[in-house]
Formats: sequence, C-alpha cells, structure tokens
Amino acid sequence: MSEFSDKLLAWYQANRRVLPWREDPTPYHVWLSEIMLQQTRVEAVREYYNRFLIRLPDVQALADAPEDVYLKLWEGLGYYSRIRNLHKAAQMVVEEYGGKLPQSAEELMKLPGIGRYTSSAIASIAFGQKIPAVDGNLLRIFSRLQSYEDNIKTPAALKEASSFYLSRMPDAAADETSLDAAAAKNGRPGNSRGDFNQALMDLGTAVCLPGSRPACEKCPVAVFCRIHNEKPGREMTLPVMPARKERKVEPLTVFIIRNGEMTAVRKRPARGLLAGLYEFPNAKGTLEQDDAVKWLRKHGVEPLRINRLCSAVHVFTHKEWHMTGYEVRIDPFCSAADHFIMADPQEIRDKYCIPSAFDAYLACIDPAYRHL
Repeated sequence: MSEFSDKLLAWYQANRRVLPWREDPTPYHVWLSEIMLQQTRVEAVREYYNRFLIRLPDVQALADAPEDVYLKLWEGLGYYSRIRNLHKAAQMVVEEYGGKLPQSAEELMKLPGIGRYTSSAIASIAFGQKIPAVDGNLLRIFSRLQSYEDNIKTPAALKEASSFYLSRMPDAAADETSLDAAAAKNGRPGNSRGDFNQALMDLGTAVCLPGSRPACEKCPVAVFCRIHNEKPGREMTLPVMPARKERKVEPLTVFIIRNGEMTAVRKRPARGLLAGLYEFPNAKGTLEQDDAVKWLRKHGVEPLRINRLCSAVHVFTHKEWHMTGYEVRIDPFCSAADHFIMADPQEIRDKYCIPSAFDAYLACIDPAYRHL
C-alpha cells in the first residue's frame, strides 16, 4: 500500500464512525444505505435504515413489496424517486441476476437509480473492487490535497480526482475481496478498498469540512496536502464551485379539511414532484379566506368553520413551497368524499405516505405524529 493509504487507513481504524450498515456490509445493506444517504444526513438515515430492514430484510422482500408499503417506509426521507428506483432495481435483480446484486460497477450501473458514485461505493465496499467512489466530499478533499483551483464540478475535475484516488488505493491480495477474509484480518467486516473510500467519507465529515475551517491538525494526510503546506490559511478558498442558481418560489394554500376525526387526503399525480404520494388538498397561490371558500365549494366542500393555520416553507432542490394553511370543519353530509379520501389519524399514520413537506400541517391532525 502507499504511504497515503497507510496513514489514511490507520486513522480510519482508530476513528471510524460506527454505522449499522458498516457492521454487516452485505451487498443489500450497502446498496440500501447508499441510496438512503443520497442527499440525506447520516443521522437522519439510521432509524429509516433499521425500520426498513425489519419490514423488507432482503432483495426478494423489497421486490415483492406493494407500493404503499415501501413508500410508507420511506415517508419523510424525501427524494422519493430513490425508493421507486430501488424497488424497480430489486425486481431486476431478482428476475435477471438470480436475486444477487452484480459485483462490478459497470453491471451495477444498469440498475435503476444507481449512477457512477453509487455503483463505485457498492462495488468497493460490498465486493472489494478497486474503484474510488468520488462524491462531493472526495472532490473537496482532492481540491485541497492537490490545490486544484478550477471549477470542481466539471467532468475534467472528476476524471482527475478519480485518477488521483485510484493511484493511491490499496492493491489488496486476491482473497481480500472476500468479506470473510477481511473480517478475519481486521476483526470486523470490511475490506481495504472499501475502507479506503469510507475513510475518505469520514475524513470529509469530521476533518476536511465543507463551509467551515477544516481541522487540518487532525488530518492523517495533511503532510500530502498542497493547499495546507504551500498556502496555509487558505484552505477555505477551495474547492472552487459554480454559482448556485436561485430556487423558484411557489406559493401554495393547504387545506386541512376535517369531518369529526376524519381528514381529507388525496393522491398526487403519477408523474412529477412527489409523484404518487398522498397530500392534503391544496391550491396554487396564496388564497385569502373568501377565495379559499370558493375553492372549497368548487371541490364539493361546504365549510361550517374555517380558521387560518400557520405558514410554512419547504425547500426542494430547485424550488421552495411557501405555504399558507386553513383548517376547515365541514358539514357531515357534504360531498367531500366524492373528491377526496377521508382518513382517520391511524390510517394517515400507518397507510398513506404523506411527505415531510406537509409536516407543519400533520401536527394539526395528530400532535404526536412525526417523521423519523
């Protein structure tokens, strides 16, 4: 192994985060965790990961799961295309690969929802393949190690970073691609190539930080870092990032329509944002009360009482919802059920997948309800 990987892996052995998917890194566990970790913090994923495995413990169980089951398990985690692709991919693994995840990054990329980074992470961590898993963390570390002053979000930067890490990855012995052999050697599951990628992930989380001054004094590879050694104090100038586009703001009026303990929900369209999930009835724009009543009557709802609820903001990747809410008590004999599903709190808790965008209004129905 290179001196770089020696120092990095020694640091990892002493400082690695203990995470459930690392303690039992079967291909299914690694795959599930990597999909959950896309755009999501580690601490938010822990509970989702454990709950998901209790209900859907293997590829076959996921492939066989009904839509409402896997969506409900994902509720609140966001980016729901991930779980839809995960389910499609599980069906492909069962039908085309005999229920076993393919081992090479090239084959893994044929599965829905698995791109360059995720395929590399699975191939290295689960199967010991020699391939760097370069994400934003590793690009940031590379930019500082090499004092790379061009835009880091380009194909050229990705290529240079991948080459840099590949040349420093361990050349493990052939039998070290076996998880059993690696466990015997290290006293825990893993392999040196997968550990190399995970060490860099932890380095980017704990030491070579984004948005704040890196803890260079704790860095095991600081001796190799050009920006730190050649331009001390300028570590925060890297990486160079492209200008961020402003998000589009969309005003929305949300209705909590209640008949006794029953609350109206509806299913969103099969395509587009939050496709196929459930939501509280809502209208585009910020409606004042008179216009809100008109909208309700248009949808078969005769309000007996209407009260203004809190405002809320939910941020998506490319847009923001700025929401205004109303609680609406309705005539028990009105035709709301012709337009909406009337559900009790337990059904909303257990059956209907309502995304976290509506969390501020879920509390109106069940103050104890929260996403994981």
